[in-house]
Amino acid sequence: MTVMPPTGSLIPADAPFSAQQESWLAGFIAGIAAAGRRDSAGADAPAATVDVLIGTQTGNAELVADDIVAGARARGLGGRATALDDVTPEALAAMSHVIVVTSTYGEGEMPDNAGLFWEALQSDTAPRLEGVRYSVLGLGDRGYDDFCQAAKLIDTRLEQLGATRLHERVDCDVDFEEPAAEWTAAVLDLVAAETGAKGTGAAEAPKKPRSQWNKRTPYPSRLATNRLLSAPHSAKEIRHYEFDLGDSGITYEAGDALAVVPVNDDALVGALLEHLGASGDRETAELLRTEREIRTPSKELIADLVERAPASELASVVAHGDRSDLDSWLWGRDVLDLLRDAGPTAPGLAELLPFLRPLQARQYSISSSPLAHPGSIHLTVASVRYDRYEGVASTYLADRVGADSTVGIYLQPNAAFSVPADDDSPVIMIGPGTGIAPFRGFLHERAARGASGRNWLFFGDQHRETDFVYEDELTELQKRGVLTELDLAFSRDQAEKIYVQTRMRERSRELYAWLEEGAHLYVCGDASRMAKDVETALLGVIAEQRGRGDDDAAEYLADLRRAKRYVRDVY
Repeated sequence: MTVMPPTGSLIPADAPFSAQQESWLAGFIAGIAAAGRRDSAGADAPAATVDVLIGTQTGNAELVADDIVAGARARGLGGRATALDDVTPEALAAMSHVIVVTSTYGEGEMPDNAGLFWEALQSDTAPRLEGVRYSVLGLGDRGYDDFCQAAKLIDTRLEQLGATRLHERVDCDVDFEEPAAEWTAAVLDLVAAETGAKGTGAAEAPKKPRSQWNKRTPYPSRLATNRLLSAPHSAKEIRHYEFDLGDSGITYEAGDALAVVPVNDDALVGALLEHLGASGDRETAELLRTEREIRTPSKELIADLVERAPASELASVVAHGDRSDLDSWLWGRDVLDLLRDAGPTAPGLAELLPFLRPLQARQYSISSSPLAHPGSIHLTVASVRYDRYEGVASTYLADRVGADSTVGIYLQPNAAFSVPADDDSPVIMIGPGTGIAPFRGFLHERAARGASGRNWLFFGDQHRETDFVYEDELTELQKRGVLTELDLAFSRDQAEKIYVQTRMRERSRELYAWLEEGAHLYVCGDASRMAKDVETALLGVIAEQRGRGDDDAAEYLADLRRAKRYVRDVY
């Protein structure tokens, strides 16, 4: 096929296109794209392509998206998966069938790879979407007030912009696999029926092989190392763990997370059963030990107790309607505490069990590199202890896993949070407290790869003397030239508190220079305060160095996000 431009189309590079030339150019590009599709597929493209748009924080949405794409192709449809932030509203308007799969992060916020998409979709300039047929799947946890809020917002906004809903949104709880699969089949069957697509029905294998180890069948790993990192007189208890991968076949990358399947404390299980008058019930004891959440009261249990005792202290706190007040009141209280407070109005065992949520695996950022530590996975975990209240998984690992026992684990890949593929790229890492975990893995990975790119770490905690975890390793990495810059912020070693964002502002000029030289910037740690404070400081650094105002700084940071050069692993 030969396509000639219209007469007079040889124009200077800086001259504007005429309407005729723009029309010709659009047709020319479309022709090339169509020819490419025919050439790559050996025939015309499918009658409809299902665009699966992903918003994810931990990777679960990506797994669901892979299954949707495979299911679409099995039905004779086209299928492709794209992160939400990689889709402009204009590109969205050109799609015919859209499936959005998104989790929710923080207090009802969009996950990190969907924020730019959502901002653009809310804009007054967002295009109308009358030609788009869509459906939304939410992944979340009903234990949170803003359950699947990101999915709800996107679903509503697409409808407001004129898109047609193919199927009602489904909001999945933590055990999302079965409802997600049922919803996927229903939506794809609708698309296939309305487009006349016909396939073999044989779903393709996912893009990446799935591990045999998951939350239903975790790998029983030997805990080879349990070492205290913080000093004994520290206000914190931070530990280093090493899990033996044995013959599991588990492979991971620096930046991935590891899910740990905890077991409840036998003492708490026994006390709860005694209170309920069921001390000799071994079957229930095992259920409470391994399958039910008995530390954190569920919303359903709280509502039931308030209904039973409307004059109680708990009912008074709930009546105020302030979530932060309720969280403060609940801090340090577990299910047994609430039952005791309720007195004779508390539910019995049979009534209580439906209010106890499934015991969930806890995810931790991996603090090792497979190149530097083959055959094992390392974690850096703070043990949660508050009077009699203890964190479920953190104290399980610290106190109750013996030398001859195993821990159930499975991998949670995080493709968005990984070392740059280009070993020459500079890397800036901001991770106070246990937020240092993935960056220990990054540094070991870069060292093992012989990466020439510079590495800069911002780390901090309360006191240098007691809380400078991995100090020996970081000092050695500095000596070897792997760790180029190390900025420390120990908040309580002086009268005025100093945090990592303080150090960022102090190094404003150098920090911006690294970004201008192509640095990738990573943040890991607390989402509620630290990550927000760090982003505020980062915007301030950019605004100060560029001198073009806050809007310019925000757009500069947005460009870093689009280029996958500003990524976060926050919780």
